[in-house]
Amino acid sequence: MSAVAATKKESELCGQIEDFVALLKRGGERPRSEEAARQTVGLLRRIVAHGRWDNAGELMDLIRKEGRRMTAAQPSETTVGNMVRRVLKIIREEYGRLRGRSEESDQQESLHKLLTSGGLNEDFNTHYSPLRANVIEAISELLIELEGTTDNIAMQALEHIHSNEVIMTIGYSHTVEAFLKEAARKRKFHVIVAECAPFCQGHEMAVRLAREDIETTVMSDAAIFAVMSRVNKVIIGTKTILANGALIAISGTHTLALAAKHHSTPLIVCAPMFKLTPQFLNEEDSFHKFVSPQEVLPFTEGEILSKVNVHCPVFDYVPPELITLFISNIGGNAPSYIYRLMSELYHPDDREL
Repeated sequence: MSAVAATKKESELCGQIEDFVALLKRGGERPRSEEAARQTVGLLRRIVAHGRWDNAGELMDLIRKEGRRMTAAQPSETTVGNMVRRVLKIIREEYGRLRGRSEESDQQESLHKLLTSGGLNEDFNTHYSPLRANVIEAISELLIELEGTTDNIAMQALEHIHSNEVIMTIGYSHTVEAFLKEAARKRKFHVIVAECAPFCQGHEMAVRLAREDIETTVMSDAAIFAVMSRVNKVIIGTKTILANGALIAISGTHTLALAAKHHSTPLIVCAPMFKLTPQFLNEEDSFHKFVSPQEVLPFTEGEILSKVNVHCPVFDYVPPELITLFISNIGGNAPSYIYRLMSELYHPDDREL
C-alpha cells in the first residue's frame, strides 16, 4: 500500500472515530448498547487494519489510546469500554498463540506466576507478520457473536416462562421485548409493565407487546409492591452488569427488585455479555447520570423551583443479592458466577484502560 493511500485511510479512520465520539456525547437519541458495541468493535477492527504499528505492544497502546477517548465521551455507556477490553484480550491471545503458548498452559500456570513473580509483565515487542490478519479475523468473529446476542437470549425464553404465568417488567428493554415475544409464540401469559416514570418507557413496551397479542397491563410505579404478591416472575433488562454481579439499571428497578425479594419472587435479568464490565460502583461517579427534572417538576412551577433542589437520576444501583438469575447469550448464570465470566472475557491488566 502506498504512503498516500495509507495516510488517506488513516484520516478517514480519524473522521469515523470523531463522528462516533460526537454521537456518544450527544444528548437525546444515542445508539442502543448493542449498536454502540458493534460500532466500537467495527472501529477497532479498522484501527487494527489501517493503524501504524509493528508489534502487539504498539497495537495495544494504540487501542487503549482510542478506547480512552471513546469511553470519556460517554462514561455511562460502559459497553464501549467493555469492547475495547475484549479486543485487547484478543490481541493478547493471538500474540500468545504466535509465540507458541497454549491457553490451557497459561491458565494452569497463572496461580504459580502470581505467587512467584507478583504479576508477570509479558513482553509484547516481538514482531509477527501474521498478527494483523489473525487479530482482524478474531475481531470479525466477535462481531458475528454480537449480532446474534439478542436471538440467543430469546431462544431460552421457553425454559423460563410457562403457561398462565404473570410476568412483571419495568420500562422498555429491547432484549426483554424479544424474550417475551419468543415465549408468546408457544405460551399464553400475562405481562404487567411498570411505566417507569418520569420517562414512561413502559408505555412503549406495552404497545409493542400488545401488538403481538400478549395480554399486557400498564401500571404506575407506585403500585409495584401492591401487585407483586400475584406475580410469578420479574424479568428485566439492564444498562450494565458490574463486576460484583450488581446492576446499573433504569431508575425504578431497585424498587421493583426490593418488592420481588420481599415476596420471594424470582428476579431474572436478560443481558448480553457485552454489558458485563470489570468495574465496581465505588471506583468513580461516572455511572451516575442526572437529567433535567422538567418531567417531574416543570419550569412553569418557578415559585417552588426557587426553594428546592431537584435531582432526577437516570439509573438505579441494584445489589447482587436481589437478583436470582442472569440470562445471557451464553446461558443462565447466578450473580455469584459473574467473577468467572469476568476472567474469561477480560484480562486482569486491562481492567484500567
